[in-house]
Amino acid sequence: MDRHLDNTGWAQRRRAATSLGVGVATDIYPVRARNAEVWDGEGRRYIDFAAGIAVLNTGHLHPRVQAAAHAQLDRFSHTCYQVLPYAGYVELAERLNALAPIAGPAKSLFVTTGAEAVENAVKIARAATGRPGIISFNGGFHGRTNLAMALTGKVAPYKIGFGPYAGGVYHASYPNALHGVSSADALASVEALFKYDVAASEVAAILIEPVQGEGGFVPAPADFMRALRALCDTHGILLIADEIQTGFARTGTLFAMQGYDVKPDLMCIAKSLAGGFPLSGVVGRAELMDAPVVGGLGGTYGGNPVAIAAALAVLDVIEEENLCVRAQAIGERIKARLTALRARVPQIADIRGPGAMVAVEFLDAGVAAPAFLARVRSRAQELGLILLSCGVYGNVIRFLCPLTIEDTVLDEALDILERSLLEAAA
Repeated sequence: MDRHLDNTGWAQRRRAATSLGVGVATDIYPVRARNAEVWDGEGRRYIDFAAGIAVLNTGHLHPRVQAAAHAQLDRFSHTCYQVLPYAGYVELAERLNALAPIAGPAKSLFVTTGAEAVENAVKIARAATGRPGIISFNGGFHGRTNLAMALTGKVAPYKIGFGPYAGGVYHASYPNALHGVSSADALASVEALFKYDVAASEVAAILIEPVQGEGGFVPAPADFMRALRALCDTHGILLIADEIQTGFARTGTLFAMQGYDVKPDLMCIAKSLAGGFPLSGVVGRAELMDAPVVGGLGGTYGGNPVAIAAALAVLDVIEEENLCVRAQAIGERIKARLTALRARVPQIADIRGPGAMVAVEFLDAGVAAPAFLARVRSRAQELGLILLSCGVYGNVIRFLCPLTIEDTVLDEALDILERSLLEAAA
C-alpha cells in the first residue's frame, strides 16, 4: 500500500473501490494516532473529538490496552469461545456482572458489534417472556442490521430503501423538552401503543438509550425513567438499557443507568468496552440470560480473545485513572466554554448531557440550523479539530473526546471550537 498517497488520492481510490452506501464523514486518512491526536499522510495533526464514534474513551492506543492486546496475540488470536472457551471471557463476564447496575445476580455474553448486542438482548427478552413485541423510541439508534434497523427511530439514512422491516416493533415518543415533548407526553405515547397497536401482555421489552446518541445526546429525564420502570413492572415487561454509546465512564458514571434510581433488566454494551477492538455484549439478570436454549446465542467471532484482553485493560484504566471523575471535569469545561459563547452565538439553543457526553444544539429563529452546524464543523476541521454531528434534524454537535485527553490538548480544541463558532455566527 502506498502510504505516501495524499488524502485526495486515497479519497479517489475509496470512491472507486468501496461501497458508497458507507457514509464517510471526512477524507482524512490517518497514518498514526495517540490518545486524542491523529496524524494523516500529509503530516497534518488533528485533535479527535469523534473518537471512533465513542469507541475510544481511553484514547487511541492507550499503553495498557495496547500491551494487553499484544500479550494476547502472543498466546492465541482465536479459538471460537463455543469450541474452546478461554479464561479471559469468563473473567470479563465476572467483572461486568459485578459492576453493572442490574438487580440481583447477573450474567453476560459477548458478541462483536453493537447491533449484535441489541439483537441478542431482544432474543433473550423474547425467550424469557414468551412475548414478541418490542417498544423503542423515536430518535433512537440501535444499529443497521434488520432487527436493529427496525428498532431505530430515525428514517434517513438508516431505513431508506431497506424495507420491509422486522415485525413486532413499535415506536413511542422520547421526551425532549426543547422540542416540546414532556415526560408525560412520552409516557402517554407508550400507553397509547397499548390501546391502539399492541397489548401490554404481548410486549417482551422496552428498549431505551438513557441518553440518545444519534438522536442528539438527549438524556432521559429521571421522572420518565422511573415511570417507565414502574410501567414495565406493572405489565411484566423487561426494561433494556442500550448503553452502547453511554457506557464506560462517558457520562461520569461507569454506566449511564447509574445516574438513575432504577435498574434495567438487560443492558447492551459495546463501543468503548474494548478500547478500539470489536467487542460488544449483553449483561442482564441471570435468570433472563439463561432463558434461551443452549446454542441459541453466540457467534464465531463473539468475544474474540484479543478484544477481551483489551477490555479487561480498559476496565483497569477506567478505575486507576479515575475516568468517571475525569469525564465530569471535561464535561464541565466544555459546557462552560459553550455557555460563555451564548451571547455571541445566538444559534446556540441548548447545551446538554451528563459527564463528558456533551452536545450543543443549534436553532436559527427557532428552526433547526444544520447549515450553521456544517459551517462550524467544516471550519473546525480546517483548523485541526474533528467534530461529529447528530440529531434527528442534523443540528447537534456531539463532543466525544477521549477521557484521557491532556488538559493542554483539550484547551487547544476548545479554542478552535470557539473560533469556529464565532466565525460561523459572524
